[in-house]
Amino acid sequence: MPRTTRITLLATVSLAASVVLAGCASGDPFNTPAGPGGGAAQSGAPIVVGSQAYYSNEIIAEIYAQALEGVGFEVTRQFNIGQRDAYWPEIESGAIDAFPEYTGNLLEFLDPDTDATSADDVYAALQDALPDSVTALDYSAATDQDTYTVRKGFAEQNGITSIADLADVDDRVTLGGGPQLEQLPYGPAGAKSTYGVELGFSATGPSTLDALLGGQIQVADIYSADPAFQTEEIVALEDPENLILPSNVVPVVSSDVVEEVADVINAISAKVSIEGLIAMNVQSTVDELAPEKIAEQWLQENALD
Repeated sequence: MPRTTRITLLATVSLAASVVLAGCASGDPFNTPAGPGGGAAQSGAPIVVGSQAYYSNEIIAEIYAQALEGVGFEVTRQFNIGQRDAYWPEIESGAIDAFPEYTGNLLEFLDPDTDATSADDVYAALQDALPDSVTALDYSAATDQDTYTVRKGFAEQNGITSIADLADVDDRVTLGGGPQLEQLPYGPAGAKSTYGVELGFSATGPSTLDALLGGQIQVADIYSADPAFQTEEIVALEDPENLILPSNVVPVVSSDVVEEVADVINAISAKVSIEGLIAMNVQSTVDELAPEKIAEQWLQENALD
């Protein structure tokens, strides 16, 4: 499964005035009015928040939008834009002011030859690779990236917690994923060179999860924020050598508005966990809640409303 952007629904709605009433503590970024007092709001221009054509990304963008509205900004939503090739020029030009991105994926887009590996190094390299017109705010603990994932029963039976442990499994181990995975740096050849693991390969494509659950493959390439991590008995293996480039959720914003929006959006990043992101994705795909409702509930649950 390649590191690509994914698919979403369109949604627009604003958070109620409870956001303005929230933070009474002097250090609360949500207690600092950003409306007519300064920045983009002072100039009369709305803050434009964008999202990929991917439901998980749109939920995060909606959280940004509602939080900014709650402190007084006028917000325009441009969601469901599509692939990075389509929306990135709009970010660079300043036509879009705030956008949830992914550190590793974006770094590879900007610098295909990067040799960064750890989450911190990837973030530092991304900051260097960004044009002056764009600023990366704090990245969150949540990721949405490829993983080597196994059934919990398989992990317990073989005593494995990391990709390296697959080398100790007696039976043949087959990795499943999109057909292109076989040729990607984190495919079977990469697992062998990084961890000394011999893996077979099966091009399972959209049926990868079903193939894992059904036992046709033992390891599946599944995104780390996939709802299946909450709804099924599966577990992502640890990757201490960073075979797969870390891709943490990171807000990128126009440098023209960074001073006005940074505190609000960084407060969100500080509370977005991988478990929380998976739960929101379950609300979207299983419970079929609209992104604006999911975002509103998340802000309330995390005391950011």
